[in-house]
Amino acid sequence: MAIPRQLPNAITVARIPLAVIFFVLLLIGGTFGLDDIAVRWLAAVLYIVAISTEWVDGYLARRYEIVSDFGKLWDPIADKLLTGAGFIGLAILGELNWWLVIIILIREWGITIHRLMVAKEHVVAAAWMGKIKTAVQAVALSWALLPLHVVIGLEPWLLVTAILMVLVLILTVASGIDYIVAQVRGARQPS
Repeated sequence: MAIPRQLPNAITVARIPLAVIFFVLLLIGGTFGLDDIAVRWLAAVLYIVAISTEWVDGYLARRYEIVSDFGKLWDPIADKLLTGAGFIGLAILGELNWWLVIIILIREWGITIHRLMVAKEHVVAAAWMGKIKTAVQAVALSWALLPLHVVIGLEPWLLVTAILMVLVLILTVASGIDYIVAQVRGARQPS
């Protein structure tokens, strides 16, 4: 079965407006009041569906050998918009500490800006540690966004959220250092 060559890129681009819609729903859902719990569920499900497309577009591009420089560049940008919206939204709602979100965003957007700056010379694809970091961020944000406290209780939900966010912080910093080291080593190698 042939798929359109631009399908993976179209899926990537679709994540950008989904990030905006998700962010608006998250803020409308606000904190965990009885009248806004449905909107919070909707925002969480939209995030999970949108972040899941990250795997789908990558799979399709590799499976059908239609990996493109556009996809290598824009896939991480779309992911950063979506995850950034989640982290910022949760910080605005007072559910995550701003210092944690700022560290994550500095790493995410610093590397994204670097990728854009060197895009004319070469496209920097995500390394294995960055992919693991992205997956853990997706799981942690999904957990933090889902209002599971109504099912399991607030204390266990907060404990799991805190553990996941510490893991996200460690992987975010470690993958950022890994990226910088790889770029410095690459710049020192003769061409």
